Amino acid sequence: MPRDIHLLIGGEAGQGLVTIGQLLSKTLVRAGYEIFVSQSYHSRIRGGHNTFAIRLGEGPFSAPRESIDILVALNAETVTLHLEQLTGRALVIADAAFAPDLPGTIAVPFAELGPEPLWNTAALALLGNILGLSSEALYQAVETMLGKKHPEALAENREIMEKSREWAARHVPEHDFTLTTTAPAADRLLLNGNEAIALGALAGGLKFCAFYPMTPATSIVLELITHAETMGCVFEQAEDEIGAINMAIGAAFAGAPSMVATSGGGFALMAEGVSLAGMTETPVLIAVAQRPGPATGMPTRTEQADLEFVLHAGHGEFPRAIFAPGSIEACYHLTQKALALAERSQSPIFLLTDQFLADSSRPIAPFDLAAITPVIAGVEPDAAVTPYQRYRFTDNGLSPRLLPGMSEQLVVADSDEHDEDGHISEDHGVRIGMVEKRLRKFTLLQQEAVAPELNGEKGADLLLVCWGSSQGPVQEAVAVLREKGHSVAMLHFPQVWPLVPDQFLDLLQASGKVVCVEGNATGQFARLIRGESGFAIPARITRYDGLPFTARYILKGLENLAAVEVRP
Repeated sequence: MPRDIHLLIGGEAGQGLVTIGQLLSKTLVRAGYEIFVSQSYHSRIRGGHNTFAIRLGEGPFSAPRESIDILVALNAETVTLHLEQLTGRALVIADAAFAPDLPGTIAVPFAELGPEPLWNTAALALLGNILGLSSEALYQAVETMLGKKHPEALAENREIMEKSREWAARHVPEHDFTLTTTAPAADRLLLNGNEAIALGALAGGLKFCAFYPMTPATSIVLELITHAETMGCVFEQAEDEIGAINMAIGAAFAGAPSMVATSGGGFALMAEGVSLAGMTETPVLIAVAQRPGPATGMPTRTEQADLEFVLHAGHGEFPRAIFAPGSIEACYHLTQKALALAERSQSPIFLLTDQFLADSSRPIAPFDLAAITPVIAGVEPDAAVTPYQRYRFTDNGLSPRLLPGMSEQLVVADSDEHDEDGHISEDHGVRIGMVEKRLRKFTLLQQEAVAPELNGEKGADLLLVCWGSSQGPVQEAVAVLREKGHSVAMLHFPQVWPLVPDQFLDLLQASGKVVCVEGNATGQFARLIRGESGFAIPARITRYDGLPFTARYILKGLENLAAVEVRP
């Protein structure tokens, strides 16, 4: 079986390219193959150049690839835009009306195979023929998607799939992309980052989610809604992001583990609400799916440029933690941890993702359901000292949190500065005490901080530092360098605040050369590391064109850094 096939489907929004990609992906996963899915799309309902890319083969894969082995062009523009990415052995599947005169081109007379609305199904069958997938497996995927409520549609799809197979058997040239037979793997889930975040939140005990739709965060909530009734979770589409954050804070105050999901522009409206959560010491999880800014920016592209914004959002000083998962599994597990930590610390906790991670899919093993420990809000009334004081001064800054209406105690909260009872106070001594009480909770956040993950040996000649979604591409770049005999390691941060230098400073100091890889223009994380540890990372590879990192991009960046010399 080929080690690595990169298949890209391109066309306009509305041409059904996502349908082809999703059906093919599910069929491949069910057959036991390794895949990595990435998507690129314009911010319009119809038109624009969109792509659905699948890496498949021996794998596993953790990042997209730039060169293309099989190109499915649903319009002429796709061929023009991706011509230079084609490998020497590439196949190009295109309608006969605009098929290019290139070696490996398969000019398909789609109009002869069936009506235009079914051309995507025809393309799916052609791909199945090339890859050696069974017709029945592909048809089962189509049947699952359409359901048994539309038998006439199923019949039409089966007919065009059979015609396409017969045509392919006569016209597809020789190639080396046929997959070898493999035994179906154990049950696996095909998930993207946003789906994993939603499932992690539900597994962690989420009971309320408020939102206002904003790409690329919306699909987190759409996945939540799919399972909301089963899991007893209430959701609300608010009139705007201001309403969403305040609804979540209100629900959390009443005892429902709560979250919001948004992106940069929406989070800007939530900043005052973040401070309200900080002052009232109300736990809330805030998922921020990054996209390029400022303003509307590039709403369907990716970037890692909101780190400093999220770190400093909200007026005043209060503790917070920021998680930045780098894999599908981490999206699930860190969301659970973030929800639990919000409750324990009685603070707003953040989850940073981005469009690349949100829309990237790959097969993973089912999660261990026995390991789930859902959040239980508040404390038992008997555990609170009486007379009850919601904001009682404590050594660790954590005060007993009784839920209103669940005991005979009076629960008071206010957005103004307050005394231990929760009543407004302008006493300067009380103010000092309350600020210091809230900040003492930062010790808990430091103790619970997730340590960065070292991939490779301590003291390598080259250390690549990264955070969040850049983990996969950096990991692949490291693998390429190791195959060439280089001494190289990767240090990935799944949590970017608080930073605990004891967890990583010695690793930075022991390395020969250190390069920070991050998706922004100014090196925000490198600056944060220097501010917290004093270690200045001398070289950076940044990306801010709206596209995700690839191993090739990182390797080219290393070549361009004259200061970086990697000993073979």
